[in-house]
This record gives sequence, structure tokens and C-alpha cells, in this order.
Amino acid sequence: MADEDWWLLLGFGGQVVFMGRFVIQWLASERHRRSVIPVSFWYLSIAGALVLFAYALHRRDPVFVAGQGVGVAIYLRNLQLIRRARGTDGLRAE
Repeated sequence: MADEDWWLLLGFGGQVVFMGRFVIQWLASERHRRSVIPVSFWYLSIAGALVLFAYALHRRDPVFVAGQGVGVAIYLRNLQLIRRARGTDGLRAE
């Protein structure tokens, strides 16, 4: 497999992880019968965004790099706010 093929596979893999967060959010909302954003949504957001960030760097796409970079900062901030609201150092899964 050529080097570019591996990068395409990585990019698609990152997109699958990133999209998976919406599936998790949808399932959690259905289970609670209201709109819910579980903590796992933010972890999948970070994981997917970091993989896509690496792919964007490889592609030298400044728009994509900026978007994913800012996204990671926002997702990390959301986790920090959740920790603070719960008054704990750790996060429990929802």
C-alpha cells in the first residue's frame, strides 16, 4: 500500500471516529428520552479531531488544521467544565 493510501485510510478512520460521537449522542438521548451529551461524546470528539488534525497537517490544509485545532481546545474545555460542575477530578461515564 502506498504512503498516500495509508494517509487516506487514516483520514477516513478519523472521520469515522468523529462521526461516531453523533451515534453515541443519539443513542444516549434515545435512552434518556431527551437530548443528552454524554462525556464519551467529548472524548470521541477529541480523538477524531486529533486524527483529522494530523491528516490535515499532512495535506497542508490550513483551513482544516485551524478548524480541528480550535475544535480540540473547545472539547477539552467542555471536559474541564464537566469536571468542575461535578466537583471531582475524574469523570464518570454516562
